[in-house]
Amino acid sequence: MHRDFSQIALPGRIQALWMLLAFSIAPELSFAAETSESLDLTQHWAGYSALFIFVLAYTLVILEERLHLRKSKPVIVAAGIIWALVAAAEVQIGTPGIAGEALRHNLLEFAELFLFLLAAMTYINTMGERKVFEVLRAWLVSQGFSLRTIFWLTGLLAFFISPIADNLTTALLMATVVMAVGGSNRQFVVVACINVVVAANAGGAFSPFGDITTLMVWQKGMVEFQEFFVLFFPSLINWLVPAVFMAFAIPKAHPPALDEYVALKNGAWIVIGLFIVTITMAVSFHNFLHLPPVLGMMTGLGLLKFFGYYLKRRDEAVLSFLNQQSSEKSGGHPQPLARPFNIFEQLERAEWDTLMFFYGIILCVGGLGAIGYLALGSQFMYVDLGPTTANILVGILSAIVDNIPVMFAVLSMEPDMGHGQWLLVTLTAGVGGSLLSIGSAAGVAVMGQARGVYTFFAHLKWIWAIALGYGASIWAHLILNAELFQ
Repeated sequence: MHRDFSQIALPGRIQALWMLLAFSIAPELSFAAETSESLDLTQHWAGYSALFIFVLAYTLVILEERLHLRKSKPVIVAAGIIWALVAAAEVQIGTPGIAGEALRHNLLEFAELFLFLLAAMTYINTMGERKVFEVLRAWLVSQGFSLRTIFWLTGLLAFFISPIADNLTTALLMATVVMAVGGSNRQFVVVACINVVVAANAGGAFSPFGDITTLMVWQKGMVEFQEFFVLFFPSLINWLVPAVFMAFAIPKAHPPALDEYVALKNGAWIVIGLFIVTITMAVSFHNFLHLPPVLGMMTGLGLLKFFGYYLKRRDEAVLSFLNQQSSEKSGGHPQPLARPFNIFEQLERAEWDTLMFFYGIILCVGGLGAIGYLALGSQFMYVDLGPTTANILVGILSAIVDNIPVMFAVLSMEPDMGHGQWLLVTLTAGVGGSLLSIGSAAGVAVMGQARGVYTFFAHLKWIWAIALGYGASIWAHLILNAELFQ
């Protein structure tokens, strides 16, 4: 199965998305926690109603694939209802206006996330349109590698590309290679797709830009940029342990190479260079100038738009010449030719459902925090159970529920725990989604790509091996980074 990767939008149940997607959980979120302490609504009718609304909305999100209902719709409605309930309760108690202030802080958080994601998605879409991903895919399928070599190559590339790009895009790219090479070999396609999903999620866990949850922790200031890389070996173990077991299930076959060649479009390398410059600006603005990283991303988007203007004018000149040549050959009736490059078309292809989903989730979780439920959760998990147990459970929970609201809730609770524990929850939230096919954006996207072959139950057969990797990665972090827990 061949697929034009330039047409792949960043879909679905993103755990978001790109490894370059960031957001800043600002200290102002503690305002919601303070509000919840002074106005505990957890036993109030408004608190019970808000919790019911959130559970109902998130149930619809989980059933997205079955209901074909975009995930943003229920959470947007739920967010409005939850904050209306909070405000109504405060009016009844006699303290109106507090909810409005807390809501404004949540909206500021969403604005930063929205703009960062929009810039990141536009870059990814532009690189796809310039055939960057398609060239890599074509090279892999044309080399005539054995199935076992493809299994290890796609896993290795997924592990090392996802920290720079993102786990979703990387998994889609590698799954396309797996399906092109595997063809009708169902056994190989299933195992290789699982391997790609696990590797992409593991690779994203040791980089600030590898997963949205790592970006949350970095932006919050819990872990410095360079400190994430101590998770490299635990993340590597998380992928290698199940990969070693799964490799024995790969058939010994050597399929013929596919005769395919794809050339990069004009300006592709410059787009890649601008992408690197934009990442550098986002990191530098945050680390050295103490400015929100979104400023660096939006500045980089502006540079991409300038280059897009050059590409458009160049294409217009080329197309004008070709139209003239075609008109002369056809007696004044030129044949229709391709349209010139338009940067706003790449911007339009951003995953708007995902962007709106984040709006709903941020406001829903913020509303529950204002009511006081996050304070209760923090007490139970990080005081009663202890931080290590709690952080391990966060990873398991992220396999069932999207890891974005889980990590958002943890950061909003802001439990008092050491540096090693913050790295642990970063690791578990990043790799825990691999336990189930629906536990990560990469898994959901690949299920759509290999529909009917890579399924929930096909993935479930290997959960024992993935769970071993999950446990081994936690053990490795506790041993290798023991000094961080002191």
